[in-house]
Amino acid sequence: MSTNQAKFAKSHEWARDNGDGTATIGISDHAQELLGDVVYVELPEVGDDITAGEGFSLVESVKAASDVYAPISGEIIEVNESLEDEPELVNASPLEDAWIVKIKISDDSQFDALLDEAVYQEAISE
Repeated sequence: MSTNQAKFAKSHEWARDNGDGTATIGISDHAQELLGDVVYVELPEVGDDITAGEGFSLVESVKAASDVYAPISGEIIEVNESLEDEPELVNASPLEDAWIVKIKISDDSQFDALLDEAVYQEAISE
């Protein structure tokens, strides 16, 4: 998986099209930096539907708790259970190992509304 394929929401989540009708979703490196040391990730249930722009998970750090919003809509087909035992993966590898869910995409066109990495980096530097 290349992080170049990740597209970002303004709310600091990313989605990566896996090329098979599914997508992987997590939070950005910028988001984990803002949160600080992550101590807990609330995982949703497999089979749940998530809707773009709506909260589906929660990430807690020593500083704050933050909702995680769906960058695109779909049905959850897998959750990253390793985050239950190792929530610190969010800090160590937010764009690779610390993905939160994999979904069956319900609307491919929602990727068009997301930012590519360069535009996202520009937006967060303002």
